Amino acid sequence: MTDAPRSPGEARLDRVCVFAGSRPGTEDRYGRAARELGRLLAREGLEVVFGGGRWGLMGELAGAALAADGSAVGVIPEALLQKEGRNEDLSRLEVVDSMHERKARMAELADGFVSLPGGLGTLEETCEMLTWAQLGFHAKPCGLLNVGGYFDPLVDFLDRAVQKGFVDAEDRELLHLASTPEALLRRFREARPPAREKLLEREEL
Repeated sequence: MTDAPRSPGEARLDRVCVFAGSRPGTEDRYGRAARELGRLLAREGLEVVFGGGRWGLMGELAGAALAADGSAVGVIPEALLQKEGRNEDLSRLEVVDSMHERKARMAELADGFVSLPGGLGTLEETCEMLTWAQLGFHAKPCGLLNVGGYFDPLVDFLDRAVQKGFVDAEDRELLHLASTPEALLRRFREARPPAREKLLEREEL
């Protein structure tokens, strides 16, 4: 992990949780983006926290980080070990009992959350971390790596939710968007989360 000097007020960022598909997707650029992100986090001395799977974008991300002498910690439920592939090459693999425990543990370990392209699980994880930020449960940056415009429909939905009065504009700003890993990491390091009342304790989530 990095001990590089930080600018005044810069948020601490030692570990980044990455949500990503357990499948490769239909376009090569998704895998390239996962590898680029893994290499960047390793180069910056940031530990990768992810879902622990061996296949798809999860595997590409972790493999690239490890190949670049980085660190990757996986968190996976026992029931998904066969479906997502047990990754024995990781710095550490934590096997937990449930999906809820998986998300809670990844959130506990990480200082920020990045979403790569993925399916329903990635969408659910992204929205939950964003909701936790909205509720004041954490003040960690959340962002989308918008590879080839993959997340454009989600961004459009959030903007429409603001227009229709279901999401506050300041809550919409909790989600960062960038098309390259470098730009997203820069936004994370510049992020200044708004002060807000903590509405729920962890056990109430």
